[in-house]
Order: sequence, then structure tokens, then C-alpha cells
Amino acid sequence: MEPGATRVVEVTDPAAATEPGRTPRWRRVVVKLSGEALMGPGQFGIDATTLGLMARQVERVVANLRVEVAIVVGGGNIVRGLEVSSQGVDRVTGDYMGMLATMINALALRDALERRGLDCRVQTAIEMHQVAEPYIRGRAIRHLEKGRVVILGAGTGNPFFTTDTTAALRAAEIGAEVLLKATKVDGIYTADPKKHPEAERLPHLTYLEVLNRGLEVMDNTALTLCMDNRTPIVVFDLMAERSIERVILGEDIGTLVDDGGFTDGR
Repeated sequence: MEPGATRVVEVTDPAAATEPGRTPRWRRVVVKLSGEALMGPGQFGIDATTLGLMARQVERVVANLRVEVAIVVGGGNIVRGLEVSSQGVDRVTGDYMGMLATMINALALRDALERRGLDCRVQTAIEMHQVAEPYIRGRAIRHLEKGRVVILGAGTGNPFFTTDTTAALRAAEIGAEVLLKATKVDGIYTADPKKHPEAERLPHLTYLEVLNRGLEVMDNTALTLCMDNRTPIVVFDLMAERSIERVILGEDIGTLVDDGGFTDGR
């Protein structure tokens, strides 16, 4: 194979293949991956084991299910704009620092995906031609249609907007059928399950229920954007076995947030 070429992914391990007859519930998805999730058990930076887990999960849904996957990655494992601004850095400058942190994660994730044989493109909302393509909606959609994984870095390219809002915006722009929010918990609970062991997981909520109850799913701008565009959200535990695949197949894991019209009995 020529240097820099990407091999074609083939499913050779029968145990890794998806059960026959199982149809994906969604065919084009945006996965929101927080920077904190990439830390794994550490306190800073990128955990190689967690990065590999994410790459394997994406490989399964792209190679086995032929699902189109775009990933929006955060940068909180390196720097968060709000945190550095609280230490005296100008807020706008801090937000741009956070955008650059998302690009570090995007490049690391691209490397992990390409090492598993996936064809992958990084697009950035801030031009940096030496390392990534500029974000162009039509080009991103074309990459997805060709089976490539698209990683969207640098947020929206504007300060004051979170990467959750970026994920909601990009999902609407590229026509994604669902926004999958990968976290360290397996859904939305009635209370913090770490502090309240009796807390119960809520399998389904509407956008308005989340807003009215003040549940911490994502910031209100992102949630409202999803509500306006009727983009369902699934909050799930990234570290659970085959979690992305199971969500896409419609299994009852995590929490589904929608307008009440997408539940299909869930």
C-alpha cells in the first residue's frame, strides 16, 4: 500500500459483524464527543485507550452498518475558553484558544480512525490549510455520501458558542437524522447518580421537559436549535460496550430527547 493511502475496511471477524437483519434507525448521524471524554481516567490530555475505543466504535457503524458519521469534538481536555477567561484571559481570546484545542483532538481522532483503515476528513471552521480542509457544507455532505468520516473542528469559528451548539448547527446543516451526545454517563437522570444512588434514568424526554426542568443535557442555545429543527438527541455512555452501534440500531440505552413524535414506541 502506498504511503498515506487508506485501506478498505473489511469485516473479517465474525464476532465483530452486526447481527443480520438489524437495520439502523438512522443513516446519517452527528456524534458530539466531548474533550473530557477523551481524557479517559486522566486529568488532562488524550487517553490512547479511550481514543482507540472511539475509533473502534466508529469503525463498526461505518464498516458494518454503512452509516454516515460526522463527529464534532470538544477541547475541554486541553483548554476551555470559559476557564481561561476566568483566570484573566480575554473571553474572545480564550474561546479561540478552545477552538484550537478542538483541532488538536480532531487530528488525534483522525489518526486513530485512519489507523483502523477508515477514510476520514477533518474540516475546520477556522482556516488552517496545512492541517485541514475549511468547513464547506456541500463538501462535508459529499464526503459522507462517499462513506468518509467527517470530523468537524474549531467549533463554529465564532467566540461565545459552545461545541454543543456547533453539533446542533452542523447536524441541521448536513441533514443529520440525529445528534448523538457521547458522555461519561448512560443518559439523563432525575438527579446526579453519583450523589444520589436512588436516581432513575429517564429513557425519554421532550425538548420542553428538558428546558423546563433545567436538566443538564447541553446548553440552551444548542437544545433550542435542535428543537427548532426537530433534530432528536440521544445522550449515552461512550464507554459502554458497542454503545454507538446499539444507539443507532435503536436499542433502549441512554436518553432520547425529541418533540415526542420520534419515539417509535421507545
